[in-house]
Amino acid sequence: MRLIVALLVPWMVFFTIGRPIAGIICLLLQLTVLGWVPAAIWAVYALSQYKTDKKIARAMRAR
Repeated sequence: MRLIVALLVPWMVFFTIGRPIAGIICLLLQLTVLGWVPAAIWAVYALSQYKTDKKIARAMRAR
């Protein structure tokens, strides 16, 4: 679900993963038509990093 949000409204993803400053910067980038694509790519990348960090934290707790 977050992946679809990352493609449609990239700035919102940053707020859902707890990075509001990056969300505001992404919103400013997204306000331009040319900035939409880099904003979406950045949001998808940040989302994948967030998921990876969560998996690593879960694995470390399981040890």
